[in-house]
Amino acid sequence: MNALVINCSPVKTGATAEIVNIVSAELSGRYTVKSVCIDDYEFSYCKGCKVCHTTAACVQHDDVEALMGELEAADTVVAVSPSYWADVPAQFKAFIDRCTPWCNTHKPYKAIPAGKKGYAIALRTGASMKECEKIIGTIEHFYGHLEIACCGGLGLTSVEHKEDVEPRKRDIAAFCSSI
Repeated sequence: MNALVINCSPVKTGATAEIVNIVSAELSGRYTVKSVCIDDYEFSYCKGCKVCHTTAACVQHDDVEALMGELEAADTVVAVSPSYWADVPAQFKAFIDRCTPWCNTHKPYKAIPAGKKGYAIALRTGASMKECEKIIGTIEHFYGHLEIACCGGLGLTSVEHKEDVEPRKRDIAAFCSSI
């Protein structure tokens, strides 16, 4: 079984990356794990041309195909996202927008292999869980249009720096045990 853990933040060394490392380590005993960072891929914003609604292909040719290949190869996907103004970072949102050729919102579309499970972890610097719930909702909405089964989410508040993750390791490990 293959698991893909996505750092939805463009920061490769921060709190989100630390959570990705913990999740990857927790899953490595049961899965072949691949971790990626959204910033490792170069792609443009969706042009809104809707050509993909009739062709199931984007007019742009960049790293979206490569990242979708990683998603297609995974049995389980865990997206780990910080809050950027109460939602996912722009880089990850741009990726979501560019996945329209694979989304079930129109026909034809490039369906990914069936049977995948998706999980979401959201973190934010403040104490309110409401933002985490919104981020998890965004990720679950994305999963739904790819027909990835939404299987769970974890919200982590009061996490700003990498060292803020250490006291939450037990919560992350407990969440990973359900994956």
